[in-house]
Amino acid sequence: QVQLVESGGGLVQPGGSLRLSCAASGSIFSIYIMGWYRQAPGNARELVATITNGGSTNYAASVQGRFIISRDNAKNTVYLQMNSLKPEDTAVYYCMSIATAIARTTPDNYWGQGTQVTVSS
Repeated sequence: QVQLVESGGGLVQPGGSLRLSCAASGSIFSIYIMGWYRQAPGNARELVATITNGGSTNYAASVQGRFIISRDNAKNTVYLQMNSLKPEDTAVYYCMSIATAIARTTPDNYWGQGTQVTVSS
């Protein structure tokens, strides 16, 4: 199994910045994609950004140009630098990974427990 642990959420004023981190651990054979999703109250969970093990990135249009996703493959860690934050960015942010665990033959989706990000004055 693969465990994902997020950190870095909190309260920030509009226009401010936060950096989220997510570390993967456990019986990891290989991690292919890591990324971030978010869910605001009453809304469906939505993609924020993803990054492949080769460094290719994908962003939601709503965060393009404000958020930067990066990854340290040696540490099995993904980061989300969030700049110019808006109240509408308020949500629980979930780390996601598509990875193959040791003793498994196919990749699975794994999720972290979520971290709250609140943008408010």
